[in-house]
Amino acid sequence: MMNFEKYPTHALMNITARPEIVFTHGAGSWLWDHTGKKYLDFVQGWAVNALGHSPRCIVDALTAQAPKLITPSPAFYNEPSLILANLLTANSCFDQVFFTNTGAEANEGAIKLARKWGRVHKNGAFEIITTVNSFHGRTLATMSASGKPGWDTIFAPQVPGFPKANFNDLAAVAALVNANTVAIMLEPVQGEGGVNCATPAFMHGLRALADKHRLLLICDEVQTGMGRLGTLFGYQHFGVEPDIMTLGKGIGGGVPLAALLAKAEVCVFEHGDQGGTYNGNPLMTAVGIAVLQEMLKPAFLPQVQATGKYLAECLTALSKDLNLGEERGIGLLRALELNAERGGAVVAFARDQLETAPGWNNMGLLLNSPRPSVLRFMPALNVSREEIDLMLAGLRIAL
Repeated sequence: MMNFEKYPTHALMNITARPEIVFTHGAGSWLWDHTGKKYLDFVQGWAVNALGHSPRCIVDALTAQAPKLITPSPAFYNEPSLILANLLTANSCFDQVFFTNTGAEANEGAIKLARKWGRVHKNGAFEIITTVNSFHGRTLATMSASGKPGWDTIFAPQVPGFPKANFNDLAAVAALVNANTVAIMLEPVQGEGGVNCATPAFMHGLRALADKHRLLLICDEVQTGMGRLGTLFGYQHFGVEPDIMTLGKGIGGGVPLAALLAKAEVCVFEHGDQGGTYNGNPLMTAVGIAVLQEMLKPAFLPQVQATGKYLAECLTALSKDLNLGEERGIGLLRALELNAERGGAVVAFARDQLETAPGWNNMGLLLNSPRPSVLRFMPALNVSREEIDLMLAGLRIAL
């Protein structure tokens, strides 16, 4: 039992409303707290645990690498980072990789790379067009790039140079292009914005617009990359190649690992332009290798596609039965409109009170509500149909 008197929670900075739960261990789609209660997890650290909690391949990678070398400094090569970089470039349209620790850091790097490219190749162009309701991270620059409502005042003044267009509105993007524009940056699916999916026409139109005006196309795939949409990377689902892509969350399967990838002609960083103390360390990149190798197994991505289709069908049927709103998404990144601002209440009930329902003794369900009237589902990519069925039964009770 957790001793809150010995280890009071106020020692942690209060940056979010945390329930009085301390998770102690997890396995696959399940978590256990300090009281022994178990939870079916359909949040997975906001799509971080792509293979579920503590998968064997990650445990083995950490166990094998930790005694060898944890970090020699990014001023030197190390074997796992070279292996992972080559695996990523061999399975994508990109030529070079810069490893980071977080998705925000990868996006910050993408912004810096695009601005440096604009200085070298486009007369100092620096503006990057982003979209309303986008989410690119929590650094000052990535918050400024984000279109999340209210973020323009929290740490004002913002970093300038991020005009915003409505998502899926190609004309609105085109209207913002000027001599200072260097790039267009977007999430193929806006996760934090409520699982808003780009249309194929929008993605292809952005590529054409970028080519017409000699702009870079940046895909923020922190949430959509690494199998989440049923393809290894989200851009592959749309058949559109960006010039720069960022990865995070799923690439580490639960450890701090992210990546900035770019085509060779865009890689204009000079020595000293970019860096980071822990970037590309062998302990984390060894995990990245294990995660990617798992996803490259022939049956893995087809299974994600099939499971995503099943989840979509089940949520659609539930919506019809309970007179709810739209089900949407791609692969295993999905959302359900509730037609009322009760997302927070549903999340809290499923977590804290579902155990009072028949069949849920000492069990809870972890859900996410990115908007007051929307639920988002980000299960492990290897979630089973039986676990989806159980989640749906709990969700029905909570609703």
